[in-house]
Amino acid sequence: MMMHEPLAHLRLRGTLAHDAPLARHTTWRAGGSADTLYVPADRDDLAAFVRTLPAHEPVTAIGLGSNLLVRDGGVRGTVILMHNPGAMLAVQDGLVYADAGLASPKLARFAALHGCGEAEFLAGIPGTVGGALAMNAGCYGGATWTHVARVEVLGRDGTFAIRTPADFCIGYRTVTERDGAPPRGIFTAAWFRFPPGDAAAARARIKELLARRIASQPLSLPNAGSVFRNPPGDHAARLVESCGLKGFAIGGARVSEKHANFIVNPGRDARAADIEALIAHVRRVVRERTGVELEPEVRIIGVPKGGEA
Repeated sequence: MMMHEPLAHLRLRGTLAHDAPLARHTTWRAGGSADTLYVPADRDDLAAFVRTLPAHEPVTAIGLGSNLLVRDGGVRGTVILMHNPGAMLAVQDGLVYADAGLASPKLARFAALHGCGEAEFLAGIPGTVGGALAMNAGCYGGATWTHVARVEVLGRDGTFAIRTPADFCIGYRTVTERDGAPPRGIFTAAWFRFPPGDAAAARARIKELLARRIASQPLSLPNAGSVFRNPPGDHAARLVESCGLKGFAIGGARVSEKHANFIVNPGRDARAADIEALIAHVRRVVRERTGVELEPEVRIIGVPKGGEA
């Protein structure tokens, strides 16, 4: 049962909950609970909260949960929910500034409104700016970090730092530290550099991309977007479909008949274990029949039901 705790004594302005179900915060609508869930009021409140956490406390940041599978045993430690409908957008010194909690499609529309080009692809990313930064999200030929001038990162000590793309190793759907470790800290904002564009043309392009997305993806069913990265020179959806896996199901999870690189939860009754088992099955069949090892694009966190941290 989710329990809320008053924060007045901590002088925090966000919302703290214990044993908080995370299925409602993921687009697959599956998975377990967070030991602790914090929804910050803003970036300063987030920093203040992080400073209250013990150094050994595991911390996981999530946005819209659109590229995420939470295992049925839940997530140990603290989960911070970064999505913020009131997140800030601005034009500063020729750059477009966006808070990490902003939904990526809002950034696409804002950039188009201000005469920026090459930002339209962001309308097809159903997550937050922070999530897009964490995985170098992309679609329709665009990728997030192609346009990043600098980012703001919140460290575990509760202090902010400005970092540049040169501080990271950036690849296809992946971002790591220079030593190969996952990015340290939480992305809290970014400044983007887009080339000049035509506002009307950009808005038309966004409309076109959204129509294409609606036509080709199973958006009416709980899903987490593309499950697998496209291998070099090929498409994961083509490989999965060529193996006859469209419609294949394990428990409540099913490979979409509309788009083979999507796994859907049509009855909203799939366990995370069903989804993870289906991911493993698809990988195994594709590897055995084509020799291609598909790499998951979705992030899997937490522990199995009955598992230990």
